Amino acid sequence: MLKVVEILPGWTGPHADHVALDYDGRHRRRMTLTGAHGLSFLLDLPAARLLHGGDGLKLDDGRVVVVEALPEPLMEVRGDDGVHLLRLAWHIGNRHLTAQVEAERILLRYDRVIGHMLEHLGAKVTAVTAPFDPEGGAYGDVHHDHDHDH
Repeated sequence: MLKVVEILPGWTGPHADHVALDYDGRHRRRMTLTGAHGLSFLLDLPAARLLHGGDGLKLDDGRVVVVEALPEPLMEVRGDDGVHLLRLAWHIGNRHLTAQVEAERILLRYDRVIGHMLEHLGAKVTAVTAPFDPEGGAYGDVHHDHDHDH
C-alpha cells in the first residue's frame, strides 16, 4: 500500500487525488484513506496532528493528494467590538474549547450550552456551516474540548 512520506503545508502544485474530511477526520495519527478518484494510501505519523485544508500529502511514489476541509455545523461568535471579542475569546479559552480565531469572529463547533453562555456574555451567536480549521495550541496541535475547575 502507498504511504504518506511528507506533509506539504498549503500545497498549490499538481495533485493525483484529494480527500475531503471534517475536523475529526483531519486530526489523525494513523489511518487508511481513499481519495475521491480511488487512490488508497496509509497515513502513519509519529504523533497525531491536524491536517489543514490545502495541505498536500506526498506519497512514497511521488504523487500528492490534497486535503480538503469539509464544511460542518459550527457557531459563529461575534462581539460588539474588538475588546468584547477578546473577552469572549478569553471565556472560550478558559474552557479549553477548540476555536478558529479570525479578525472579527470566532468559529466553534456547535454546542448549545456554550452558545447560550456566550449569548449571556453579550455575544451574537449564529449557526453556520463552514470548514473548521482551528488554532493548534501553544504546544502544537491540540485536539480536545473539555471543561474543568481551576
